[in-house]
Amino acid sequence: MTGALPIGLLAEITHRCPLQCPYCSNPLQLERRSAELDTVTWKRIFTEADDLGVLQLHLSGGEPTVRSDLVELVSHCARLGLYTNLITSGVLLDRDKLQALTDAGLDHVQLSLQDIDPINADHIGGFRGGHERKLAVGSAVVEAGLPLTINAVIHRRNIGSIERLVDLAVSVGARRIEIAHAQYYGWALLNRAGLMPTEPQVLEAARQVEELRLRYAGSIVIDTVISDYYADYPKACMGGWGSRAINITPSGKALPCHAAETIPELRFDNVKDKSLSAIWHHSSAFCAFRDLDWMEEPCLSCSRKETCRGGCRCQALALAGRATAADPACVLSEFHDALRSRALSESAAAKDEFSYRRIGA
Repeated sequence: MTGALPIGLLAEITHRCPLQCPYCSNPLQLERRSAELDTVTWKRIFTEADDLGVLQLHLSGGEPTVRSDLVELVSHCARLGLYTNLITSGVLLDRDKLQALTDAGLDHVQLSLQDIDPINADHIGGFRGGHERKLAVGSAVVEAGLPLTINAVIHRRNIGSIERLVDLAVSVGARRIEIAHAQYYGWALLNRAGLMPTEPQVLEAARQVEELRLRYAGSIVIDTVISDYYADYPKACMGGWGSRAINITPSGKALPCHAAETIPELRFDNVKDKSLSAIWHHSSAFCAFRDLDWMEEPCLSCSRKETCRGGCRCQALALAGRATAADPACVLSEFHDALRSRALSESAAAKDEFSYRRIGA
């Protein structure tokens, strides 16, 4: 694993966003506009990513379309030959801007949907009228000839809508839909009691996804991200810590994953100070859990360790108190039963209120 090179770079070019989703993967301490990297620096980073071997560039946020230089950034990536994926809420996109991005060489759009019901969708996102704008943008993306992926974060407030969300994605012309259960880091962890579905809901959702895959085979790809809190084994963090992807924050910090800053003993290099290659190969944060010599039992002697690579280090710290502990999503973890009990109790309590994602909240 030491010699692995990244295939993807997630560029969080801003934390500004008109939506206020309570499950946002951004940190609770959002970075302000004044801290954002400028156009020249982002273009240098993308050039260095191409030199390093990155193939896919994901332009994200926040909401990336708030940046006035987005078309210029996409055009630069197209000249490099990087595959660009715009991860957007869609509410700030119109046909003119979409056409400009298409002409600049944009390759793909990933559009978020909060629910099938407009009122509930707008409530979840904290943005009135957002759902209708998203549907219009989805249709415009397909008409522009761009591949469209729908991303639906699943939780207690919309888990009953999975079938209709897939039906909608098919009717719009999306090529892929991600049925992604909320991952409880950042804002989702803060709002876990308001988001956690029941175990029967999660099991029924899994059954529905398999049925929908059969129904729509050849029409749309249905990806799924399972709920850790009801799993028996964890998934490998980001495909393996520091092995496949790099995340760059708006201010230029290079992270192995979204939530890595929650591990206090790690120190993160900034692309303003070091090259992307130097960070990837030598940063103490990227090297910390890249190989398996950090493991302790039960991971150390487990036959699955090469598959899950210990699971999520940030979740281990948050729920077990040590970043080197087994991910509590694993049935072998001493904290697994407590994790399951917490999910059952919070889903039963059914808290109604959210702490919405806001800068300065």
